[in-house]
Amino acid sequence: MKEKFGFKYIASTLRESHSASDNGWSALVYDGNDFYQTKEYEVRIVDRVGSGDSFASGFIYALVSGMNLKDAAEFGVAASALKHTIPGDLNHATLSEVKALIKGDASGRVQR
Repeated sequence: MKEKFGFKYIASTLRESHSASDNGWSALVYDGNDFYQTKEYEVRIVDRVGSGDSFASGFIYALVSGMNLKDAAEFGVAASALKHTIPGDLNHATLSEVKALIKGDASGRVQR
């Protein structure tokens, strides 16, 4: 896709389904040279709608804010992990909540 369409980055979320309500959630980003895989969050899903948009917007926000590619991927996946815990199509998580989740404990478990 990078060669055919000239994309600068290719990013994708990765879902590991443990049950209908519990999923592992991470992301993979490719810059043409290297792959970056984020840490995986264990998410108790309230709503799946909007989680992909939340990842993309969080990833883009982080890039235009000056974060490097790996940190931008971590920001995007944390934002979308939080979105899974919010009903509806809009991510109401704050910037401080996303940053706190990124710095969170080693369990990676996301609950709201």
